[in-house]
Amino acid sequence: MANIVHVLTTSAQRYPDRTAVRHAGRRTSYRELREQAARFGSALLRRGLEPGDRVALFLPNCGQYLTALFGAWYAGLVAVPMNAKLAGPEVAVILGDSGARALVHGAPAAPLVAGLGLTGEAGLHTVQVDVGAPGGDDFDRLLAEGDPGLAPAEVAPDDLAWLFYTSGTTGRPKGAQLTHRNLTVMTWTLLADVCAYTPDDIALHIAPLSHGSGLYALGAIARGTDNLIYDGGGFDPAAVLDLIARERVTVLAFLVPTMIVRLLAVEGKPDTGSLRCAVYGGAPIHVEHSRAMIERFGPVFVQIYGQGESPMTVTYLNHATAPDAPLDSAGVAHPGIEVSILDADDRPVPAGEEGEVCVRGDVVMRGYWNNPDATARALRGGWLHTGDIGRIDERGVLFLLDRSSDVIISGGANIYPREVEEALVQHPAVAEVVVFGVPDETWGENVVAAVVPATTPPPPEGELISFSTTHIASFKKPKKIIYLEALPKSAYGKVLRREARRLVLADD
Repeated sequence: MANIVHVLTTSAQRYPDRTAVRHAGRRTSYRELREQAARFGSALLRRGLEPGDRVALFLPNCGQYLTALFGAWYAGLVAVPMNAKLAGPEVAVILGDSGARALVHGAPAAPLVAGLGLTGEAGLHTVQVDVGAPGGDDFDRLLAEGDPGLAPAEVAPDDLAWLFYTSGTTGRPKGAQLTHRNLTVMTWTLLADVCAYTPDDIALHIAPLSHGSGLYALGAIARGTDNLIYDGGGFDPAAVLDLIARERVTVLAFLVPTMIVRLLAVEGKPDTGSLRCAVYGGAPIHVEHSRAMIERFGPVFVQIYGQGESPMTVTYLNHATAPDAPLDSAGVAHPGIEVSILDADDRPVPAGEEGEVCVRGDVVMRGYWNNPDATARALRGGWLHTGDIGRIDERGVLFLLDRSSDVIISGGANIYPREVEEALVQHPAVAEVVVFGVPDETWGENVVAAVVPATTPPPPEGELISFSTTHIASFKKPKKIIYLEALPKSAYGKVLRREARRLVLADD
């Protein structure tokens, strides 16, 4: 079966009475999850949606999320997950661009949804979810309308399954078209290289299901795993560690590096010995933090590198199976995924030389939704051009240097913000740091570092600048240090380098 929903239907057949999802004190078995997904998809078809139509999921993490996600696929519909923290204008852009026919949203978002004015003439069906236990809301009424005997829709491998909207930090978000084939291959690579889920695992979902945690839930569902959805509201690192200890969590489905940094800052050491796998990615992690996380939690971490256009799947670094791998690397390519470093003319460069990281294989998107020009640029020559600068050594290990658009050119020399950040974060008074360039009439650009201090008062600016030169060449050192209470971050926890730069320039 080409339909990615098979990961659920197969597990419902094999493990019908095992717990599939836990949230807010409510347990859903695999039999129940399959039935609810069939009801959800059937009800939307009865309301006039047709296979290929888009269903937007504007939900916080909750038990109903996976029902809606798999329910869309059951009916041959396309899921359009959106982060629950998006503002009204951002939601409106995605709904308009995707042409969504249905919107599933949480009860707290009802005023925002009503203010969009997209229902009625636009033909948008809205379904409100009261997150948590059932309470007779729109979602439960929708399930009551549906047929639990609905057969999974017949789809082709390259039919669209998930419309993944990029964060839009450089402009309007683009919808990466992820097919059933893309998601299937992603799931295979997860189970083969990243985390071999079992029915005895308890996977904790902390990060948004609209992003990495939702994508990697597919592997957990495929193996009959118990998916525990964190319901603590905002990310509370102490509460997360207590939950791991109390529930004997074995897998952290997906973390971003900022979450790891906050976990490391928690005083005391709850028992996290049950952990056997913790997946992280979505942004670079500094080597100092990598060392600290392995020392604190053990070699249970697996770093993944990918992007929405190649979901979670380009390279991986498994600290358990490759304990001697360089911590500043992104690991090696998954089998069946080709990674090459190309120059400005799209020609391969020799091992060890820098260029753009390019990818091809069955995990690469089929293109951007309604954006042929962006598709042609991104997929030229048959390769996905990631926009990341990196190098591959003679062993096939990938080292990421920076985004091509973030490289600082000062006095004619290329300076990669990450290497400056790696130097500064080793200072004990630096909790977080982001580095960027600002215009300079003489040098073209100057290096500036925005720092969240770990001490009060923060260290003198000159101390940090001098400290950096013990790790990097003097021409790469920051010319200025700016102290901030917190770094600007996206709804997914990724540090927004451009926003930090904008804040600094606005203050000058």
